[in-house]
Amino acid sequence: MVMLGSASLRLRLGGTLAAGAVLAAVAGCSSGSSSAAAPASSSASPAASASSAAASAPASASSSAPAAPASSAAASGSQSPHAVTGSTPAVPAGPAGCATRDLQAKAGVAQGAAGSVYQVIDFTNISKATCTLYGYPGVSLAAGTPVTQVGMAASRSTVAGPATVTLAPGATGNALLRITQALNYPQTKCSPKKTTYLQIYPPNQTTPIYLAYASTGCSSTSVNLLTIGVVQAGAGSQ
Repeated sequence: MVMLGSASLRLRLGGTLAAGAVLAAVAGCSSGSSSAAAPASSSASPAASASSAAASAPASASSSAPAAPASSAAASGSQSPHAVTGSTPAVPAGPAGCATRDLQAKAGVAQGAAGSVYQVIDFTNISKATCTLYGYPGVSLAAGTPVTQVGMAASRSTVAGPATVTLAPGATGNALLRITQALNYPQTKCSPKKTTYLQIYPPNQTTPIYLAYASTGCSSTSVNLLTIGVVQAGAGSQ
């Protein structure tokens, strides 16, 4: 459309110039020259040639107009959507992430050291399909009815980086939770409270698992007692 518009504009400008030439010739004739007939005939021939040019120009302009989008597309590097789709190979989908309903959590082995307890949390795939776990679970202490979180959620350990753990039906992965003893802190700073659950969010899930677990937390959010590691393959209780 841009090229056709430009050609039309040139034709319109050419016609205007030709008409101007005719008017100038007529004005010259009316000024009283004795050979007025000769200039009139000579000025008429440019007008006729301009008319013939105007008649032939649209055909050439319209014939070249369809080429403009093609050259424009080639210059911009765009491709047909069909070509792009056809050139992209299908990638087989891997196992989906384990949903909360697919998992059973239990407390594995525990070991005390230097005012802390290191508690393994096992995640077993109880569904009938293979699924994956990647990254950190969200863990906090909880108590009450309904169950309510007590204190801050666990911070993340950077001892090991995350990796995808694939769990076939019945397979288990684990994460290591460190619980610092609340008695390590002044009561005024900690506001200790007995807790009865671990509130556990599997990686990338928003529905928790409540695992019965007796401990003592800090109600105050100025103290963080918990540190959690990434999920790793295998059962930490073995």
